[in-house]
Amino acid sequence: MKVVVTGGAGFIGSHLVDQLLAKSYEVIIVDNFSTGSLNNINNSSSKITIIKHDIREKLPDDIFNGCSIVFHLAALADIVPSIEQPTDYLSTNIQGTVNVLEAARQGGVKRFIYTASSTCYGVTSNFPTNENDEVLPVFPYALSKYLGELVFFHWLDLYDLKGLSLRLFNVYGPRARTTGNYGAVMGVFLAQKIANKPFTVVGDGTQVRDFTYVSDVVRAFISAGESTITREAINIGTQNPQSINRLTELLSGKIEFVPKRPGEPDRTDADITKAKRLLAWEPKITFEEGVQNVLDQIDLWKDAPLWSKADIKIATDIWFKYLGKHEAL
Repeated sequence: MKVVVTGGAGFIGSHLVDQLLAKSYEVIIVDNFSTGSLNNINNSSSKITIIKHDIREKLPDDIFNGCSIVFHLAALADIVPSIEQPTDYLSTNIQGTVNVLEAARQGGVKRFIYTASSTCYGVTSNFPTNENDEVLPVFPYALSKYLGELVFFHWLDLYDLKGLSLRLFNVYGPRARTTGNYGAVMGVFLAQKIANKPFTVVGDGTQVRDFTYVSDVVRAFISAGESTITREAINIGTQNPQSINRLTELLSGKIEFVPKRPGEPDRTDADITKAKRLLAWEPKITFEEGVQNVLDQIDLWKDAPLWSKADIKIATDIWFKYLGKHEAL
């Protein structure tokens, strides 16, 4: 079968492409390479077609002809920069999703897998968090991904499409993006480890994240693509969150603490009952195994931004001023 992976040169997308090729799928990659890289793609494969395209622009109506599944991963994905660049996030993650859905519809694609975000739950107090919990997006990124999900479900209802939305929790692993002004904690710490600098731990380090290894996430995508179940939002996590202090133990290095930042949750914790029931999916990679896999490939983070305590103080004052006001309300 022929499938489409938007954002297929990116972190999760490229791992998904690898596994689809291993299962003998033909893959069309649609990517504008703003964050993705050709280095992530197996260019020697005759089963890959690469289309350089920004999804904010209308795709040709025939681009997906003959394709059976669209995996839509292309998006702007950083949380904090979305506060300063909201229109970019809304145009990419909402209108871009509309454009991909329309290309899929015009091409006769019958199955569409949307990449949603657990940030839609905001700073929740219900753990583990399930798909029926209240949606309270705090950041423009979270809002844009949730509105994109609503658009996706609307297309399923109105047109002859079937598919699932996967709400991802704290994905990590090799090829995670290492450039940009604001990185996920794993990339920040790995860059600091390479430079023999202390890990900058926010708050007291007891906050926990539902770190989910990328190969487990890819298996969820493939299960969703090959399933016949439709019109469901499904959490993809571990339901076994780990503290930032535990991460620093596994990475092994000195620590310096920085003040807690407004708007960031103390806990992310996915209820994955639905994924187990509907997709027969559950994570296989333990946190210890995943972190070791990352350490074994630590050179991949040599170009990641190197943050110091002073840098973080300046950036936090700029980035989180709006969230500080939000919390005060």
